[in-house]
Amino acid sequence: MNQDLDSSSTSGFRLDFNTCLTTLRQRLGEPAPGRIQLLTGPRQVGKTTLLIELASELGKAATYVAADGPEATIPGFWERIWSRARSDTASGRRHVVLIDEIQSIENWATKLKSEWDDIRRREVPVHVVATGSSALRLRSGSRESLAGRFERLSIAHWSPLAIAGAFELPENEAANLAVRIGTYPGAMEFKDDLARWAAYIRDAIIEPAITRDVLAISDVRRPALLRQVFSLAAASPTTIISLQKLQGALQDRGALETIAHYLELLEDAYLIAALKKHSARQNRTRAAPPKFVVLNNALASVVDPRGAPDASTDPQRFGAWVENACLARAWNAGQQVAYWRNEPFEVDAVIDGSWGSWVIEVKTGRFGGTDLRGIGEFTRLFPDYRPLIICDDAQVQEARRFGFAARSWREFLLNGPPEQSA
Repeated sequence: MNQDLDSSSTSGFRLDFNTCLTTLRQRLGEPAPGRIQLLTGPRQVGKTTLLIELASELGKAATYVAADGPEATIPGFWERIWSRARSDTASGRRHVVLIDEIQSIENWATKLKSEWDDIRRREVPVHVVATGSSALRLRSGSRESLAGRFERLSIAHWSPLAIAGAFELPENEAANLAVRIGTYPGAMEFKDDLARWAAYIRDAIIEPAITRDVLAISDVRRPALLRQVFSLAAASPTTIISLQKLQGALQDRGALETIAHYLELLEDAYLIAALKKHSARQNRTRAAPPKFVVLNNALASVVDPRGAPDASTDPQRFGAWVENACLARAWNAGQQVAYWRNEPFEVDAVIDGSWGSWVIEVKTGRFGGTDLRGIGEFTRLFPDYRPLIICDDAQVQEARRFGFAARSWREFLLNGPPEQSA
């Protein structure tokens, strides 16, 4: 779990809020000074809440600052943080510095390295926890300056099960909400007022993520193009689109290399994942078109002018949104997610990670044996993967009749795949 940001991006371990809080408590209980704890994650999933909770628990033994707040612009802001920390440790007790959205500070990595090296050299008992909403911005800043000095934690988009527990909702209702309006905890209070809910998603999540987490990066030279790439990808959940086709749909044309780069930035901002094609010959995956997964269905619901689909009146789009929610659930749980297609066969997802190795087909509505030929062919070619059909509750037994493990999509969103021994 302990990885430097310069050796990984948003892939790898992503923790839920409570696990992340528990992990930080444990690390802050270790002898100080320890390694800097860098916490990344999407906007509005609880990074600030987590730091404030730690600050409340630690009381005077902690300094919490918001690096993106107005106080950060006052001369001497940075120096005062460390002056207070060193002063508080004069009696020998530990102090914890909690810095929210640290990438907002100019030359943050160089400044933090200087302070941390001095703390280590003088053996001052200070722990440091810093957060950021862009894995790329923290990685680019820490690659040189902080190498060997930090550990990374990544907090994920909330799961439906976490939403159910936090807001005292029935689990099936939380799973339904994950498909219709996503799982941003701050938006849950507006779930019955979709106009206010949409405004919150746009103003508190999408706009800051693009403007402050992506466009603030110096190598984004065409902001209008990046916004168009985001909008098209968010409106196309689970769609396999070649970069050439995506390029042709953009109003502001850009080079294929630029579009591919912007897709990487959107993934580093926890907005869109462009899944690669699974292949036994890995060098061939780069040439295959990506499959877009919106990492929280709220983003698709806001971008699509039609809003969330209804299962009875728009079953095809509803099925795509269920599939997207399931694939996003796996990605947010830290799994490696790909897709597979070998005409005329195709499967929705190939998953590797702590859950095990799975090949997954997502089906809503009725289906027959011919609809499962793709997963059968994949299993024949790649027998190390266990097949799983994700479907409506009423179709679980039908899938099992065809000889496949099956789980309802609500159960998968809540608890992931079955245990490998099941």
